Amino acid sequence: MTLYTLAESNIRKTWFYLGFFLVLILLIGRFLSYYFESQFLFLVALFLSIFASIGSFWFSDKIVLAMSSARLIEKKDNPELYRLVENLCITAGLPLPKVYIINDSAPNAFATGRDPNHSVIAVTQGLLDKLERTELEGVISHELAHIGNRDAFLQTIVVILVGLIIRVVDFFFRSEIKPKRDSDEKGPPILFILGIIFLILAPIFAQLIRFAISRKREFLADATGALLTRYPEGLASALEKISQDQEALEAATNATAHLYIVNPFKGKQAKSFLAKLFSTHPPVEQRVKALRGLRT
Repeated sequence: MTLYTLAESNIRKTWFYLGFFLVLILLIGRFLSYYFESQFLFLVALFLSIFASIGSFWFSDKIVLAMSSARLIEKKDNPELYRLVENLCITAGLPLPKVYIINDSAPNAFATGRDPNHSVIAVTQGLLDKLERTELEGVISHELAHIGNRDAFLQTIVVILVGLIIRVVDFFFRSEIKPKRDSDEKGPPILFILGIIFLILAPIFAQLIRFAISRKREFLADATGALLTRYPEGLASALEKISQDQEALEAATNATAHLYIVNPFKGKQAKSFLAKLFSTHPPVEQRVKALRGLRT
């Protein structure tokens, strides 16, 4: 498989999952409109979910950087790192993001921001100390790929969709509003029972789709990053070093862990099928295998 076909494959799968999301929402809306004979409640929940997510999206970079205790640097503070980011940005055709360093000896990195013009890249001191230059280039190119692919924006849309489904389902089961139809006018009881079961399972399906999209975007960022450097081995080697390092990242929290290039909670990477379904990152072994199987 080439870098181009791998990237295209992950983009197609992302759109497939997003389409499944929309189908899920439409089915929920159809059931509620049938139950209440009105779509008003569904629309109210939609707007509440969107407005609740806008604030966190707009200030996401500031929130994450504050939680990570990251320090903004200028070119004079670390010329080598700054030039590396500058050169890769020129190659990628991206504006230069703000560069931050996290004072933590565990190797890791993340990128965030609402769009390429308001983006940041943060790397730990441990990453700078423990990786070779080609490996560091691979990590930076991966994070720039997230920026160029607008993954922060996509993930915000996904979070809004998941939040919408959870809020609507929660509202339905907590609501004391009675349906406008009598129970004997709703059609076959089995359809109503199946509808209730569907609503119970919908939030789980939504979360599974969210995690699947996140994993595909990681694969896409790997492929896109390898396209920038034309050296997949650099990123593959970096992923191995970061995942094999036994030092946990103290700056990471459950709220920010999904942003990092590798799970920052070392020793907690379960490999069961169920654990993989609920993981935001693909197993490092799969990512390394995919990178080393690519042709540039």
